[in-house]
Amino acid sequence: MRQLADIPHPDVKITLFSWNGKYLIKLEKGQLEQTYKVSEMDVTSEADVRQLLDAEFVAAAVQRFAQMRQDLQAAFDRHEL
Repeated sequence: MRQLADIPHPDVKITLFSWNGKYLIKLEKGQLEQTYKVSEMDVTSEADVRQLLDAEFVAAAVQRFAQMRQDLQAAFDRHEL
């Protein structure tokens, strides 16, 4: 796996990788992460992948992190951990 870029963002850490014919978009916030795989056949360049990371996409990912955190906490609570 080759790291292509760290993409600055104030709310999440975004890293772009190239691996096995795919671009991997990794978003991290605290202990949680989301990874999106985009086939190199679906885009023409790294610039196209960066274009996908518009404000709407990142805002949805940030909201998803909040839901993921709630889901994890609910599991801890259910099992009294």
